[in-house]
Amino acid sequence: MSVLIKTENLTRVLPETIPVTLVKDVTLSIEEGEFVAITGPSGSGKSSLLYLLGLLDRPTGGTLSIGGRDTYPMDERERAATRLSMLGFVFQFHFLLPEFTARENVEIPMRKLGRLARPAMHEQAGELLASLGLGEHLDKRPDQLSGGQRQRVAVARSLANDPPLILADEPTGSLDSKSSEQVFAILENLVRERGKTVVAVTHDLDMAARMDRRIQIVDGKIE
Repeated sequence: MSVLIKTENLTRVLPETIPVTLVKDVTLSIEEGEFVAITGPSGSGKSSLLYLLGLLDRPTGGTLSIGGRDTYPMDERERAATRLSMLGFVFQFHFLLPEFTARENVEIPMRKLGRLARPAMHEQAGELLASLGLGEHLDKRPDQLSGGQRQRVAVARSLANDPPLILADEPTGSLDSKSSEQVFAILENLVRERGKTVVAVTHDLDMAARMDRRIQIVDGKIE
């Protein structure tokens, strides 16, 4: 297995009147095919670290490499292209566009990347949704789906461009226990069956214990 994510002394400080340190001196490596939990108390910097790993925020110190590429020299266009091709995101709240169907929501990252023709996007989005048990709901809008179904659409969207890395921020935090278990099983299957790397922020210690490895963050640092 090769290293997919590597950081050295990764730091994020908000330049307020009194500077606020969100992430401090985090050094870690995550290999291909790992299922990793990031845990810690509320406000500890878990999500801030995930946003740095996902190129949604820029560090104020240290280094971050994804797929062997140093992300520091990247301009915004390169960062956006890397997010589209290398990373998939699943958040606590699905952030589906309400006016689009499930299939159309999954097609959005494909359209932005522009690798496929429209018929191929349509077919691939349908196949992804069907593989997650949503084959009968392709043309439903988010308000016609349950919470668990909406989160599965969000997982399908994260897989739209077949990225090697899925980053999930409290992916089961707003779901009931049955839906939480379904989403966890899907994420685990991505690792075991599809060879993806999944890094998930979670408050659920039982869930974290079932993953390959746990990274505990306290006050912005690895404990």
